Amino acid sequence: MTARVRRIYADEMPLLLALREEVLREVFELAPDADVSALLEANRRYYEARLASGEHVACFAYEEGRILGCGGVCFQTELPSPENPSGQCAYLMNIYVRAHARRRGVGRRIVCWLIERAREQGVGKIYLESSNTAKGLYEKLGFVEMGNMMIYTGE
Repeated sequence: MTARVRRIYADEMPLLLALREEVLREVFELAPDADVSALLEANRRYYEARLASGEHVACFAYEEGRILGCGGVCFQTELPSPENPSGQCAYLMNIYVRAHARRRGVGRRIVCWLIERAREQGVGKIYLESSNTAKGLYEKLGFVEMGNMMIYTGE
């Protein structure tokens, strides 16, 4: 059977937050007993506000009723420029596939679904952050490194 991707709404918040916790613990290598309750509460508030406004669209990939992975897209606006005349941006985030479902095309389906949502909104710029393991997939889908980007750490 092939994995399917569907949009997630605020009424599925418990599932959304459970998978978000899974992502946070794995990606940030948090200890199993690390208290993430405050972080999950902040995520709940984020999702409640932005899912309702349409600023964020979330999805699950599933097969035979089992969740295999997730993803999201955050819609933003920047100053229009020659490379993005509309100023509309889509930041793909929280892209995650559970270990047992990896290397089966689930990540590709999630990313393609998110790109399609961005295209529907007329977005001129789609970007994401990548782990080393997912970089090859993103490159195959048409993403390129943005070597001039930097992040402020406050130091």
